[in-house]
Amino acid sequence: MAGRIRSDDIAAVRERARIEEIVGAHVTLKAAGVGSMKGLCPFHDERTPSFHVRPQVGLWHCFGCGEGGDVISFVQKIDHLSFTEAVEHLAGRVGVQLRYEDGGSARPGMEPGRRQRLLEAHRVAAEFYVEQLESPEASVAREFLAERGFDRAATEPFGVGYAPKGWESLSRHLRGRGFTEAELVTSGLASKGNRGAYDRFRGRLVWPIRDTTGDVVGFGARRLYEEDQGPKYLNTPETPLYRKAQVLYGIDLAKREIARRKQVVVVEGYTDVMAMHLAGVPTAIATCGTAFGAEHVRVVRRLLGDGVGGASGVMLSSGAAVGGEVIFTFDGDEAGQKAALRAFNEDQRFASQTFVAVEPSGMDPCDLRQQRGDAAVRELVAAREPLFEFAIRSVLRQVDLGTAEGRVAGLRTAAPVVARIRDHALRGEYARELAGWLGMDEVSVRQAVQRAGREDGRPQERRTGPEDRGEPAPPPQQQRPRSDDPVVRLEREVLVAVLQLPQHALAAGFDDLGADTFAVPAHRAVHDAIRAAGGVAAYGALVEELTARGAGTSAPAQAVAQWAESVRESAGPVAGMVTELAVAPLPEDRPEAIGPWARGVLLALVRLGLNRQIGEMKARLQRTEPDDPSYQTTFAELIALEQRRRALQGE
Repeated sequence: MAGRIRSDDIAAVRERARIEEIVGAHVTLKAAGVGSMKGLCPFHDERTPSFHVRPQVGLWHCFGCGEGGDVISFVQKIDHLSFTEAVEHLAGRVGVQLRYEDGGSARPGMEPGRRQRLLEAHRVAAEFYVEQLESPEASVAREFLAERGFDRAATEPFGVGYAPKGWESLSRHLRGRGFTEAELVTSGLASKGNRGAYDRFRGRLVWPIRDTTGDVVGFGARRLYEEDQGPKYLNTPETPLYRKAQVLYGIDLAKREIARRKQVVVVEGYTDVMAMHLAGVPTAIATCGTAFGAEHVRVVRRLLGDGVGGASGVMLSSGAAVGGEVIFTFDGDEAGQKAALRAFNEDQRFASQTFVAVEPSGMDPCDLRQQRGDAAVRELVAAREPLFEFAIRSVLRQVDLGTAEGRVAGLRTAAPVVARIRDHALRGEYARELAGWLGMDEVSVRQAVQRAGREDGRPQERRTGPEDRGEPAPPPQQQRPRSDDPVVRLEREVLVAVLQLPQHALAAGFDDLGADTFAVPAHRAVHDAIRAAGGVAAYGALVEELTARGAGTSAPAQAVAQWAESVRESAGPVAGMVTELAVAPLPEDRPEAIGPWARGVLLALVRLGLNRQIGEMKARLQRTEPDDPSYQTTFAELIALEQRRRALQGE
């Protein structure tokens, strides 16, 4: 069984994956002083760049939102991947062959190194299908697309292709590229028959289904020929890469706009996603052959930046947005209405606002764009209705509100719907709205909602947080030191100098500082982490080791990155502060002034410590009688400290 990725392979991925290149694919970075780069943070809205990258130490940090880490954590956050997935993704990009330890946790059903093989098979298959779309046989597929308003330019970003009718067209192509029959079956690209493997998709229009990184993990295929007795839509089966409860079509194209606009539009089909994007709604995604479920909710919530904190937005009848929006589009028919009401139950999982956009005449977004143009698609989204309001009004439409009996029946039907709203503020607001829609006394309606909640066994007041969504609560935030205190500023500058310029700290004797040198608790914890990692001397040893291995002039830079990572690993709860300090801008932007500055702040901290010790010695002498045997000893220590301070001042 495959286990954890070996630590030296993880280190190799960190070393080879140049952080400025990986981050630069998502953030426009500009020089920001010696060895530093900065840009606009991709994880929160800002106009002034506060996102810094320091390639020499291999770390990034945003001084606006507080996020930070190494190249692996950046990929985790930007592409919403687990640690293992991020390492595997980077390894495939930089050419590191990963090895796995036995006995550890592993990707379910995935053997060591198999993921990259399966991803490569899907990439080759996607290219094959795109090429086949131009073949004479694919004329019916091109006509299907053209009838729905999709020309070649429209289909290209989505990678739409065609699977030939032949039983082994793709299989032969992949075997010719070195893939085995077992790999074809495992990937879901082929099925196993009595005579061997045969293509799963034949004579169909094909859409590649990509994960958030853009890797193809599966396909969706539509029937084109009457003689095809298969389902209208056929998707990749469950594989080590493809989990239909987790994948979302269009997520690779939509993720940046989702994060920027704080909006997700959930549609029902591949052509609907295409129509939405082409009409100017680039936040559209779709599920793949399954209902929108809890796993999809988690993916969407991470994209909206709603995974931490969990504050629930307050939604008024005006529809004013607070936080992100999740908009479900459904057909206007009865099935679409039922689908929207099912989504009501999932809405409780979101800490953002959820809306419904229903086209009254029953057209889906693709048909709407075809018949009424792009503006009509955008108007459909703009006219979205809060999901809670939609659910309540849907049950009210089943009764005649023009009669007393109908209004009472409406109250009995709608009160349980309102009672199921977990957010206390929202529940009270909709109880008031319901009273208005029914034309009934607000007190009576509120009482009916409370009774319905008790009968349903639901708690009547509940705040939404990570624990409500099945997630662990975030760790308590480290209390930040005051930035206006000169002692705090000096200690911070020293740690910045040590973590970024350990060669100067080594020369200045940083490792000789005592455990009580730093007065600020958080800074003392970082100092403890540096000492636990072997001090600055460990950096010097790394330089010697790398030089002996033939690293040459790059040895110091490699050593800084490895040493900083070892300090972060030793830092525990202050690892985030280590990252911040290791990336913080230096006050000097002249290379020739960096060394003197680093030595200067280190000496200033030593002098500060000496002054503190001298003050304590003088206070002790004042409390000691001259004839006390300890008086002379303390006095001698005081003289030695004074001489050391004068020596430092003379430097």
